[in-house]
Amino acid sequence: MCGGDVQGQGVASGCDEALERADSLRASDPVPVESGEGSVPGEHSQELETGASEEALRERVNVLQEQYLRKAADLENYRKRALRERQEAVEHAYAALLADIVAVLDDFDRAIEAADHVSSAEVEASSAFREGVLMIRKQLSSVLETKYGLEYYPVLGERFDPNLHEALSMSPSASVHEKIVGAELQKGYRVRNRILRHAKVMVLTPEEQTEPDRGDGPSE
Repeated sequence: MCGGDVQGQGVASGCDEALERADSLRASDPVPVESGEGSVPGEHSQELETGASEEALRERVNVLQEQYLRKAADLENYRKRALRERQEAVEHAYAALLADIVAVLDDFDRAIEAADHVSSAEVEASSAFREGVLMIRKQLSSVLETKYGLEYYPVLGERFDPNLHEALSMSPSASVHEKIVGAELQKGYRVRNRILRHAKVMVLTPEEQTEPDRGDGPSE
């Protein structure tokens, strides 16, 4: 061993060189790692924790995104519902007003009809009156149709439909094979495809066809 009783400076110098060489060999010799591929157990655990945190973050982002989309859809549905309810309220208010105005149109129609049934002596005056009333009615009808969607729907000769017609009377007829509107007693009106007032009508119905009673046959 080096150290202790060493004889001479040469021996001491040789011992020092041997120790330095041994230290150099230890430093260059790799230390065996049990965890494999040179990874350190602490670093591997940290990588696992980082991966788990990223996965949890992605899941949280997905959850928040789904919540956002649901809230956005709910808000859009609410906006549409509020707009629809507002339009319905406006149309309801219009309908109440138009129902009263329709009665005025009926008065115009009666005035025009009355002008068509005057005596010959009053034809000239009645004709001028009729033309004036007819012009006013056309102007009023045009405004109501253009601005408010009010329109008259013809029914004469149409198949009877309780959704459109109110039958005030029925009359059997051999000329029809189903219920047909034979006369219009009061005009029907609708507002943007919604019935404001049903047309009051007389309905033609098919005559009942009955087989003659032949009895039990000829007696012998």
